[in-house]
Amino acid sequence: MAAPRNLSKALILLDARDDVAIAREQLMPGTRLDDDGNVAGLIPPGHKVALRDVSAGAPVRRYGQIIGFASKPIRRGEHVHTHNLSMGNFERDYAYGEEAHETAMAAQPATFLGIRRDDGRVATRNYIGILTSVNCSATVARAIADHFRRDIHPEALERYPNVDGVVALTHGQGCALDAEGEPLVVLRRTLAGYARHPNFYAVLIVGLGCETNQIDGLVASEHLERGARLRTLTIQQTGGTARTVAAGIEQVQALLADANRVTREPVEAKHLMVGLQCGGSDGYSGITANPALGAAVDRLVAHGGTAILSETPEIYGAEHLLTRRAISREVGKKLITRVRWWEAYCARLNANMNNNPSAGNKAGGLTTILEKSLGAVAKGGTTRLVETYEYAEAVRAHGLVFMDTPGYDPVSATGQVAGGANLICFTTGRGSAYGCAPSPSLKLGTNSTLWQRQEEDIDVNCGRILDGEQTVDQAGEEIFRLMLATASGQRTKSELHGYGQNEFVPWQLGAIM
Repeated sequence: MAAPRNLSKALILLDARDDVAIAREQLMPGTRLDDDGNVAGLIPPGHKVALRDVSAGAPVRRYGQIIGFASKPIRRGEHVHTHNLSMGNFERDYAYGEEAHETAMAAQPATFLGIRRDDGRVATRNYIGILTSVNCSATVARAIADHFRRDIHPEALERYPNVDGVVALTHGQGCALDAEGEPLVVLRRTLAGYARHPNFYAVLIVGLGCETNQIDGLVASEHLERGARLRTLTIQQTGGTARTVAAGIEQVQALLADANRVTREPVEAKHLMVGLQCGGSDGYSGITANPALGAAVDRLVAHGGTAILSETPEIYGAEHLLTRRAISREVGKKLITRVRWWEAYCARLNANMNNNPSAGNKAGGLTTILEKSLGAVAKGGTTRLVETYEYAEAVRAHGLVFMDTPGYDPVSATGQVAGGANLICFTTGRGSAYGCAPSPSLKLGTNSTLWQRQEEDIDVNCGRILDGEQTVDQAGEEIFRLMLATASGQRTKSELHGYGQNEFVPWQLGAIM
C-alpha cells in the first residue's frame, strides 16, 4: 500500500505499509491528516490514528508488522486503540538465521575504568552483599546492612571510600515449596548468581535454620565455596536475632579494609554486560528510546561486549524478528521453546498473553502486546542473536543474547543480574524510578515531556529524537558513552536516590504450600 500523500508533520509514519500513524502531540478533531482529509476525533500524544479504512477482522500494521486486528470497522482519521483493535492469531515465519549477519568489530576496542577481581572478572561497582536464604531472615539481613548505611551512620564507611555500600537483598521465598522442584532450583540459581557477582567484593548469606532452602543445600547444589568472600550465618545456630545481627556486623566489619583496597583500571568493553529493560512504556518507546538503546547495543557488541534482551511476554508477537537473526537454528528454536512454555503457562493459569500492556502502557498509546513487543525488540539492535538462556543462568557468550524472564521489570532484571549483568539500561515512557543493586541502572526517557516532569529520575532524554534535535544513531552513541562512564563509576540518578535494595525480586514459580 502506498503511504499517504503529504502526511501532516504532527504525525509519524514508521513504515509505508502501516495502517496507522503516531501523534507527535495531542491532536484535536479536524487537525489535518494529509492532503485528502482530517483527523476525526481527539488523539492523545503517542496514540495511533488510522491512515485508511480498515474492515472488521482485518489486520492493522505498525512498523510494517501486525499489531492486532480491527474489532469493528475503522474509518480513516479515527483514533485506533482498545475500543477498535484487539489481539488475534496469525502465522509468523521464523526463518531461522536468514538475517544473521556477522558483526563488524571495532578496530580499537573502547575501554572503561573497571575493577578487576582475582579471577579475572570485571566489576563496575564494589559492594558487600547480605543475601537471605528465606524471608524469615530478612529482618536480620536488613539490620546488618542498616548499620553501614551512609545516610544513617555516615561514620561507618567513612574510612572506606572505595566501598560502594553494604546492601541487603531480601526476598519473600525460601520455604513452603517443593524441596525437589523447579521453584527451589530457580531460587537457588538466582541467589548463587548474586553470590558470585563480580560487583560484590564479598557476600554474607543469612538464614533462619529450619527453612526448605537450607544454606548447606544452596552451597552444595550451586557449587559455592565458603571462605573469606562467602560467609554464612543462621539465626537458630547463632542464638537469636540480636546475636546474629551483631555477628553479621562483625563479619562485614572484618571485610571492609580489604574491600577498600580495590582500584579501577582501564579494561576493554568486552567486560561490560548490559541487561536491557523497558517499563512504563508509551507509544514513543519504539520510536525513540528503544531504537536508540538498540543503536548503543550495536556499538557495545562491536566492541566485544554483551547485551541481554529479556521479558519473554514482551517480545511475544515479535519473536520472529529475533529468530531470523539467530546464529543457528538451535539458538532460534530455544527461543521459540520458551515462547511455547509461556503460552502453556498462561493457558494452565487461565491467563492471557495480552494482559500486558498495563494500564499505564495503554494510557501511553500501546494497545496490544504485539504492538509493545515490536517496539521492545528494538532494544536489541540489529546484531546476531548468539544464545538463549533460561532465567538466571550464567551468561557466558559475548554479543546479543536472550534470557527468558517475565515482563515484570524487577523480576526480569533480577534474572539478568544473576546471569552476570553489571549494568542495566531501562527505557521508560511513563516515568519509572527503578534502581538496582549491585548493578547500576540507567533510565532512558522516551519523550521530552517526561524529561521535564521527572528529570531527577531519568538519565537520558531520548525525546530529543522526537523533537528533531538528535538522530537515533546520535542518541545511541550518547548512550554507549554513558554506559562506559557509568561502568567507570559515574553515579546514575537511581543510585543518587538510594534505589536498589528493594528491587531484588527472584521469579516465584510453583505452588506455595
